[in-house]
Amino acid sequence: MINLSRIDLNLLVVLETIVAEGGVSRAAERLNLTQPAVSHALGRLRALFGDPLFVRRGRTLAPTALTKSLVEPLRQALRSMGAVLAAGGRFDAGETPASFTVAMRDPLEQLVLPPLARKLSRDAPRIDLRCVQARRRNVEAALAAGTLDAAIDVALAMSDSVRRAKVAADGFAVVARKGHPALRGGLGLAAYLRLEHVMVSSRRRGPAPEDLGLGQLGHHRRVRLRCRNYGAAFRIVQETDFLLTMPARYAGLLNELAGHRLLKLPFAMPTLDLYLYWHEAAHDDPANRWLRAQLLEVLGKSTSVSKTAR
Repeated sequence: MINLSRIDLNLLVVLETIVAEGGVSRAAERLNLTQPAVSHALGRLRALFGDPLFVRRGRTLAPTALTKSLVEPLRQALRSMGAVLAAGGRFDAGETPASFTVAMRDPLEQLVLPPLARKLSRDAPRIDLRCVQARRRNVEAALAAGTLDAAIDVALAMSDSVRRAKVAADGFAVVARKGHPALRGGLGLAAYLRLEHVMVSSRRRGPAPEDLGLGQLGHHRRVRLRCRNYGAAFRIVQETDFLLTMPARYAGLLNELAGHRLLKLPFAMPTLDLYLYWHEAAHDDPANRWLRAQLLEVLGKSTSVSKTAR
């Protein structure tokens, strides 16, 4: 049996971070250590456990069977230790070093990150933020593992161990180029169905929310072009007579430079609701609570969120 009194507990933090980041270099960056320091810690861990702990697969380090068996209990122990320390202490955003990882989609970055960066620059000089895009099916596991501190996304199926708060409800707008010859009298449903469309989606196939809404009315539109980026779609609208349907708030932001026409969607659609997600284990953590407060403030939501808000 390993004698805990002889173990440098920082080594266990290094082990968990290498697993989370998939490599020594990225782990060193996250821990604010040099790569040789992390490599040296990994060597000590290998000697401690009598196991290689990782094997190289391409550019990443894959955990061995022993490491896989260790990592979840280790993460739970580190999280519990952090909660104990936080309960007896405090989190001062102006003084405490911290690094947060938040998952959100590309359009949200442009809405959330500029005002959040201003707040960090002004009020939290020792706090770093990493914004990532996570697969929706992996969000709950990442929140549970602590590799994500929070996530902002549409309504997702989650267990009761993940808390959530509704942070925004957005409608839809139709974007058309200025001077579009078919829209001089406005945009009705007949014109919307007759004209051709560009659609933004990260998926290769499948309908957009507006297609589902049209389908319920017994209608179908023609999507001439499908792309993955709203910035590209805005340029496409400028060069064609295609229409683009998208969240109204983001359309307004992009249109500050483009100068397109923003029109009301000519049929009823449910709002596009966004939620802030965090794990039950992090609910009372002062640092995570501070992060959630900043995100909620930026998104225009009160920071008072009850447990029953799901």
